[in-house]
Amino acid sequence: MTDLSPMPDSAVPILKDGGPSSRDFTRLVAAIVASDLAEPITRHIDAGSLPNREGVIELVKQLRELLFPGYFGKRNLASNTLEYYVGELLGSIRTNLFEQVRNAIHHQSTRYGTPAQDVEQVAEAIVLAFLEAIPGLRAILATDVQAAYNGDPAAVDMDEVIFSYPGIFAITIHRIAHELWVLKVPLIPRIMSEYAHALTGIDIHPGAVIGAYFFIDHGTGVVIGETTVIGRYVKIYQGVTLGALSTRGGQQLKGVKRHPTLMDSVTVYSGASILGGETVVGEEAVISSNVFLTKSVPAQTRVSVKNPDLQYRNHQPQEFRQEHPGDWMI
Repeated sequence: MTDLSPMPDSAVPILKDGGPSSRDFTRLVAAIVASDLAEPITRHIDAGSLPNREGVIELVKQLRELLFPGYFGKRNLASNTLEYYVGELLGSIRTNLFEQVRNAIHHQSTRYGTPAQDVEQVAEAIVLAFLEAIPGLRAILATDVQAAYNGDPAAVDMDEVIFSYPGIFAITIHRIAHELWVLKVPLIPRIMSEYAHALTGIDIHPGAVIGAYFFIDHGTGVVIGETTVIGRYVKIYQGVTLGALSTRGGQQLKGVKRHPTLMDSVTVYSGASILGGETVVGEEAVISSNVFLTKSVPAQTRVSVKNPDLQYRNHQPQEFRQEHPGDWMI
C-alpha cells in the first residue's frame, strides 16, 4: 500500500537563493499529490506498465531500416551478408515489439477491466503475425514509391523519393501502424501515426484502409480519418481532408463508417474536403481545389468550384476570362 503521509522536513531539499522553505516545499508536494489522486483522467498510477513512446519511435526507425534496406541504418550492405543483417535486425525488432505489445495489452486489461488473458502468449502471437506481414509491406511500399516517382515530374529518381518525400514517410508509418491496428494492438498504432503526423503534417488514422500505388504530393495539412477507404492509384495533394461530416455524436459514433470512400484512380487537388461515411467518389473522378463535397460522385466526373470574380487594383480594366485547365499541379 502506498504511503501518502507527508514527507518529513529532513527528506525535503531546502532550496537556497530565496526559494521556499522546507515546510513550504512539503506543502507544495502534498498539494500536487492530492491533485494527482483527485483527478484520474490525467494520471497513470497503479495500472501497470505502458508502452514506452521512445521505444515505439525506435521501433519505427528499425522497421524503416528493414523495409528499405541500405537506405536507413546500416549502409553499404552486400548481398552475401544480407541474411545475417536481416536476422540480427529482425531479432532486435522482435524483442522491442514484444515488449511494447505486451505492455499495451496488459495496460488495457488492467485499466479497463477486460477479461484476463495470457498476455505473454497473445503478444507473442501478434508479434509473429506482424513479422510475417513484412514481405507484403515491402511489396506495397514499392508501389507507393513508384507512384510518387511517376506522379511527380520534379522527382529526380526513386532514391530521392525514399529519402526525402514526406508522403512516403507518412504512408510507410501508416502501413506499419495499420498492420498492428488490424491485429487489435492498443495504443501503439496511434503513437506511430501521431509521430508521423508531428514530423510531416500528414494525419492518417491507423484504421484507414489504403490501396496500392498511393501518392500524397507535398502533403502538409492532409487528414485521412479512421474509416476512410481508398482504392488503388489514388493521388491527393496538400490540405486535403477526408473527414467525418459531423462528430457531434462523440463516442456514440465509434465503429460507425464516418469517412468517405475513394475508388481507384481518383485525384483530389489541394484544399478539397470530402466528408461523410456515405460519400463515395467513383473511379477516375477528379476533385478540384477547394471543393467541399458531402455527396457521392459518379465515376469519371470532374468536380470544381465556380471561378471567383477577380479584382485588379491600380490597373485599367480589361476583358478577362479565366479558364480551368484540364489538369494542373503545383
